[in-house]
Amino acid sequence: MKKDIELTPSLAAQIAGEIKSNFETHIRDPWFPRSVVSTGGGGFHQEYSENWTPLQPGGGEKSIVYQSRLTYLAAQIAGGKTVKSSEFAGYASHGIDFLQNVLWDKQEGGFYWAVDAEGKPETDRKTEKHAYGISFGIYAAAEVARVTKDEKALTLAKKGFLWLDKHAHDHKNGGYYEALRRDGTPLLSPPSPTVTGDPIGTHYGYKSMNTHIHLLEAFTSLYAVWHDESVRKRLEEVFLLVRDKIAVEPGCLNLFFTPDWRAIPDHDSFGHDVETAFLLEEAAIALGKPHEVRTEKVSRSLVDHALAYGWDEVNGGFYDAGTAFGKPTDTAKVWWTQAEGLNALLQMHLRYKTQTQVYGTAFVRQWAFIRDKQTDAVNRGWITRLTATGEPDGANQNKSDAWKEPYHQGRAALHVLENLHLLQK
Repeated sequence: MKKDIELTPSLAAQIAGEIKSNFETHIRDPWFPRSVVSTGGGGFHQEYSENWTPLQPGGGEKSIVYQSRLTYLAAQIAGGKTVKSSEFAGYASHGIDFLQNVLWDKQEGGFYWAVDAEGKPETDRKTEKHAYGISFGIYAAAEVARVTKDEKALTLAKKGFLWLDKHAHDHKNGGYYEALRRDGTPLLSPPSPTVTGDPIGTHYGYKSMNTHIHLLEAFTSLYAVWHDESVRKRLEEVFLLVRDKIAVEPGCLNLFFTPDWRAIPDHDSFGHDVETAFLLEEAAIALGKPHEVRTEKVSRSLVDHALAYGWDEVNGGFYDAGTAFGKPTDTAKVWWTQAEGLNALLQMHLRYKTQTQVYGTAFVRQWAFIRDKQTDAVNRGWITRLTATGEPDGANQNKSDAWKEPYHQGRAALHVLENLHLLQK
């Protein structure tokens, strides 16, 4: 690590001003109200080019993940008590209406993975459902309910949880089956010979880190608005799975598992490592265990390992992927990884600043990389993928698609702004 940078109150205030401006100019304003579909079935447009030209102006596919993530961010902005709060409460309600009226399967229950322009599940995945997507439906609905006190949002969050728990919970091994048929029956083998992986790239019948960290996120938010014992039970179950089985020394997350939680070797995703450090801490607070030694140790190890093996000491920023002890295998800088890194580094700095300046120093350098390289000063928005030195990497630099939206960078910015405020006192 280069020379320590002291994150003083004045520097915290300066960075807070820069992040607030970045949030408004490059996160909030490019998507809202541009993406709001005011005709037909509603929801949010999800595909825009590098310069924000709509790629499917007549409609196009709408996925549960994208629609939920924009609904979630609208709720967070509505809860900010600004002049735009009422406007964004309306966007959040608009999103809930689409989740409830179009993406929710009125016949069998559960959220479809995606629907077409006419609101029908006639996409590549047909009527397939997935625990990952359902987790985001629950998350968005719970956050809208928390912020706006919308009863229809709370009802939808409860329905999503109860349907998922009834059909996908693995009562023998713990955790959740992931890919599901329309009626909720787990898909334990590919639905056809031409399909190799489920919607998030997991082999059918196996479990994944990615789904379970986001179930942890969803159940944490749901428990805040629905203090039901069944939610707490599942929240604690998934929390322990993430902390004690998915996370392993020296600070990595296994990506895939057999149904009985035997790990399948794969790469280490630095972005998921630092994101999970934050999600574990958040869930621990919800469970009334904010300073549990084991949780703090695991969370810190995830960030420490990412800094040791996935951090670019020369340019700043986290690489995309690597291994437990070796050099990074993918040195690209991906937008969502940088956002999660920013959030986790400041969280660690607040926790351990009396012991070390490593996290605060990395945070300052991480923000500088995002500000100077990851942000598109010409077109607005965050650039999808950069080389290690900060040059656009790859032909597809679309600002928005089914997997790129303002969720990671929006959540990170809002959390970081809250934490920087604590450093200015």
